[in-house]
Amino acid sequence: MHRRRRTAFVLTAAIAAAAPLLTACGNDAHPGAAAVVGGQRITVSQLEDRVDEVRAAQRAAVRDEAQYQQAIAGTGTLTRDTLHTMILDRVLHRAAQDAGVTVTRREIQEMRSGLEEQAGGAKALETTWLQQYGIPPQRLEENLRLQLEAQKLAQKLGTDTNRPEFWKALSEASKDLNVDLNPRYGTWDVQKSSRADAKTPWVRDVSAAQAQQSM
Repeated sequence: MHRRRRTAFVLTAAIAAAAPLLTACGNDAHPGAAAVVGGQRITVSQLEDRVDEVRAAQRAAVRDEAQYQQAIAGTGTLTRDTLHTMILDRVLHRAAQDAGVTVTRREIQEMRSGLEEQAGGAKALETTWLQQYGIPPQRLEENLRLQLEAQKLAQKLGTDTNRPEFWKALSEASKDLNVDLNPRYGTWDVQKSSRADAKTPWVRDVSAAQAQQSM
């Protein structure tokens, strides 16, 4: 496997520093919406459905109630994390489109095959993504598409994903999409470059996943 896949995209810390890319009005103009991105509502119901997907996958992956409760305890901020993922999905996709970046089905499959080889099989990869990142099996390929879009966008810009040029592209896309976040799910602090109680699970440190599998 190529080295670039082994090292993959160590972006978790960088995404955390990119919180000011999203600015939220925090008003009641969109009742029933968890967020509005590009004029499109992410409804509370849609968000809850995504969270339910994770919980159902966690339930299926463990043997008893104690293990399930432990899994829940480890993902206590799942709802906010999931909304963050859904918003950043759209922001990154818009930035990639603006730059003329596309990702093919074949590229996603090639990446998945390589990661499965590292992890020890398809099931092992799905388990890692669920346990470590809160990504259920049915959303795994969406997450891999994001990884590839991030990588290809950085390449198109002649930079890498922890450089200002990359984040400027996301910032411009975020402004164009005019993200409006329901304040019940947190606020964005531009000065501190962070959101209260927020995490960023949409992009993964694949090297960390490898290490976890080898334990």
